[in-house]
Amino acid sequence: MDKRRRAIIRLYLDEATLVWNGNVVTGLDALNNFFETLPSSEFQVNMLDCQPVHEQAAQSQNTVLVVTSGTVKFDGNRQHYFNQNFLLTAQAAPNSTVWKIASDCFRFQDWANS
Repeated sequence: MDKRRRAIIRLYLDEATLVWNGNVVTGLDALNNFFETLPSSEFQVNMLDCQPVHEQAAQSQNTVLVVTSGTVKFDGNRQHYFNQNFLLTAQAAPNSTVWKIASDCFRFQDWANS
């Protein structure tokens, strides 16, 4: 996706929120600007899990929690461990259902130096 970062925002709802290591980014324009400023990257996803979210917790919206973890390198720098959680919601589209990211939380999980 590094060469097609503009396409990433198509995966998000218009009012989606990304929390990147504690920094909040909301809305498609802000998300696009944020993704464009990231250095080139290499991601390795080591774990992926999906669970449905109960309708009471998701305001009767079909929602799935996606949890991932793995490693990432930015611009050839040292490798970082990460966790990333997405909330995907079903959106009605003509003749189909489209799943979009409503919330995205990315966090480095590196050990602190002793």
